[in-house]
Amino acid sequence: MAYVEDHEIENMESSRVTFDFKGFLFKALNLWKFVLLCIGVALIVAYLINVRKQNVYKLDSLISIENDQNPFFTANTSISFNWGGVSGKVGKIITAIKTRSHNEKVVDSLKFYMSYLQEGKYRKVDIYKRAPFEFSPDLTKFQALNRPIGIRFLDDNEFEVFTNFEGSGVRTQKYSDKSLSNAKVPTGPYSKKFKNGDEVNLPFINGVLNVKPNLRVKPGSEYFIEFKNFDIVVNNYKERIIINPFSEASSVLRLQLAGNNKAKIVDFLNATSDILSRTELERKNLYATNTIRFIDSTLQAVDLSLKDVTDEMNEFRKKNKVFDVTAEIAQISSQLRGYDLAKEEEQAKLNYLNNLETYLNTKTDYTKIAAPTSVGIEEGNILNSVSKIIALAAERQNLEYTTKEGSVLFKDIDNQIDSEKNVLLETIDATKRTIGIQLNTINRNIANLEAKLTDLPEDQQEFLKIQRKLDISQEAYDVYQEKRSEAAIVKAANISDITVIDEAKDIGGGLIGPNKSLNYMMAVMMGFFVPMFLIFVIFLLDNTIHGSDEIEQLSKIPILGLIGKYNYKNNLIVFEKPKSAVAESFRSIRSSLQFIYKKMGKTEGKTLMITSSVSGEGKTFCSINISTVYALSGKKTILLGLDLRKPKIFGDFNIDNDKGVVNYLIGENTFEDVKYQSHIENLDIVPSGPVPPNPSELLMSDQMKLLIAKLRQEYDMIVLDTPPLGLVTDALELTQYADATIFMVRLDYTKKGMLALINAKYRTGEVKNISFVLNFYKHKTNHNYGYGYGYGYGYGYGYGVYGNAYHERDNDTIFKRIGRFFKRI
Repeated sequence: MAYVEDHEIENMESSRVTFDFKGFLFKALNLWKFVLLCIGVALIVAYLINVRKQNVYKLDSLISIENDQNPFFTANTSISFNWGGVSGKVGKIITAIKTRSHNEKVVDSLKFYMSYLQEGKYRKVDIYKRAPFEFSPDLTKFQALNRPIGIRFLDDNEFEVFTNFEGSGVRTQKYSDKSLSNAKVPTGPYSKKFKNGDEVNLPFINGVLNVKPNLRVKPGSEYFIEFKNFDIVVNNYKERIIINPFSEASSVLRLQLAGNNKAKIVDFLNATSDILSRTELERKNLYATNTIRFIDSTLQAVDLSLKDVTDEMNEFRKKNKVFDVTAEIAQISSQLRGYDLAKEEEQAKLNYLNNLETYLNTKTDYTKIAAPTSVGIEEGNILNSVSKIIALAAERQNLEYTTKEGSVLFKDIDNQIDSEKNVLLETIDATKRTIGIQLNTINRNIANLEAKLTDLPEDQQEFLKIQRKLDISQEAYDVYQEKRSEAAIVKAANISDITVIDEAKDIGGGLIGPNKSLNYMMAVMMGFFVPMFLIFVIFLLDNTIHGSDEIEQLSKIPILGLIGKYNYKNNLIVFEKPKSAVAESFRSIRSSLQFIYKKMGKTEGKTLMITSSVSGEGKTFCSINISTVYALSGKKTILLGLDLRKPKIFGDFNIDNDKGVVNYLIGENTFEDVKYQSHIENLDIVPSGPVPPNPSELLMSDQMKLLIAKLRQEYDMIVLDTPPLGLVTDALELTQYADATIFMVRLDYTKKGMLALINAKYRTGEVKNISFVLNFYKHKTNHNYGYGYGYGYGYGYGYGVYGNAYHERDNDTIFKRIGRFFKRI
């Protein structure tokens, strides 16, 4: 019962997945040169990136948004317009700067679709204002896009346009209307000479080149002009420009822009502020501009009327004699003129209201409404309603730049406009009725006064009528002139609500990239972590045994000894190189075996079975050299080749494999016929013989049992070279004859899973006195720590470290030394 519980516990332990962090750490330390090499390569890559990357600069400017009131604004000159206070204006300015229309104006004004370039070390560099010449493109003609056009100066007065076209067509753009087209160009190299100031008229470039005053160009110097797609350039700046409040709830805005050329950044930021200020002033003057336009159109009609009446008066004076009217008639005439002027004013108001009503009912753009005060309307409700409608219409126009049509914001503003418009239309109706009543009263008064003049002669009545019309026309003309002057003064006195506090300027600094230190830091991190990750993956996927520490984790079977790697022409290292470190390892294994045999208390010959998991792990090599160390110590030893499927041991002793154990077991030959005495004293060899069809049955036969019993009587040590335990069952049949068993493990070759079978046999007791011997051991402190390190140091390569006087070593060539160096890496 206790055995079953122990077995279950061992199975649970073996199935538990654990990560050998210590092993991974030593694996990484073993590859430190590889990690260091990766870091070096990464740093070189970072350096190459840093020297090839262009510097990136960021500059800024500050603008202030204020609600500056016109100094000429009064209750009687309500022509300027308030756009909704500072807070709302800040949001509109932020929106306007990110609009496409604004950035189109800036790019167009600066001609940033054209670049001046010069060949640099790694790329063509934008020289902008540092170019010694200026090219004025013909905006009405097409320019080739995305293709640097070379300018080579031949002398002070002559230059050459050169380029090389791979195809016969290029994409072009005309910057006057931003239209795109395709142009045919000459294929291959092309050049043409021009004089400074001459018009360049080619299919791919059109304009005039002038050298800047007081500058001389070096003959042979080359520059380039490149045109970009206007829309792409605008979108690029639109995405890059940054605008934010300078502080929370502040009316000061910070404009920021990053780029490779500081002069371009400065010009773009300052042009942005300037165009923004002018655009805002134009919007602020919109009310006054509309009023002036309305008054100008009215003045034109009044001026024509005044000329007609003046001509009529002159014609009357020519035909009739000049006469004076009585004081009473003059008084009546003066009263009539007053009523006529009042009638004219009321009629002008009525005409304005009729036009406004028609405009509101038929138009959708309400930003072009003239001021009611231009015709003398002082009704507060009308003034407020018109002001609100224009404000809402302007706000809707701003939303069109940033908001998709159909948004709820548009619906909300449209509802407000409709509501205010309905109120205004009702007010207009009421005002029109009031004006109609006033006009009726004025007309009655005029009729009463005209009745008093009916007794005058006809020529005097005619004179008074013409004089009245002349006075009315002159008075109306003077009134409109006064109103226009008032509106012009208001417009001229208006100042933009946008003020530049701190304009953009290159005062040095502003460098934000590339962050070379960060690049080097990232290179070090990548150079370290990438190889470490690769090592980690390889470590996880690696199921090969590399050291004694791994065996201790995978199995409870003890380690008997370690055998170092030794390149030699055959397997007889112990006999032919007795002073080598490997020979000393086999002597240490012999000593450990003697301890095992002593505990058994046997007096007859001892058997030692040597097996492994698969072929190629050094089983035959170990069998030959273990037999040799026992024979050299005076023990009568025999080596049996029981690997009947793949015989090997005969080759190193210069004997053939025609006869062997197989022949004896099938009764074909006597044992003396298949036994060979080697050239090593006290060592006899029995090869396997020809490969039989039934090796397992032969090894299970009674003849095999009798053979082992006989050999125990005749020899001190019987070494059994058996087949791999992990491939065939032959070795399991021979465990019954083995007093001790050596299971060979070749480091960096044997798979960890191969130990599962021998562990199972060991737990069930099918094999006894079994031990591991590690072959191809390499003495590295970071490969085998703990037991493996100590054991390997003492019995593996350890003696070689103490001095070469005791151990032999082949003469190394320079190539062997170089090979060992790279293997250690």
